[in-house]
Amino acid sequence: MNTITSPTAAELEVLQILWENGPQTVRYVNDALNKIKGEVGYTTTLKTMQNMLDKGILSREIIDRMHIYTPAQPKEVTQTQLLQGFVETTYRGSAASLVLQALGNAETSPEELQKIKELINSLENNQ
Repeated sequence: MNTITSPTAAELEVLQILWENGPQTVRYVNDALNKIKGEVGYTTTLKTMQNMLDKGILSREIIDRMHIYTPAQPKEVTQTQLLQGFVETTYRGSAASLVLQALGNAETSPEELQKIKELINSLENNQ
């Protein structure tokens, strides 16, 4: 699996916009951030996205003088890498500890509990 530098919180916001809307320009991302966060300067968004390009988090294509940015990895790959790192550093690699704490600290709907039970059954059947 290709490992890239872990994105910062601001970079994750940019990635979320690109994952939801596909490849986009800095202007598009900046407008979306302004709707979510309030006033974010264009140059701030541009600098963030340029840094992401330098770090390998984004790729860029120039089409008719427009710079179009795309996440370098699919959403699921990035989320898996971030989660694995978080579990390793915070829970010493124990996914069970993470799940137990998450379930103990949040309200879980009956639908979510059913999905969790189905996942557990699936994991048990595959072992």
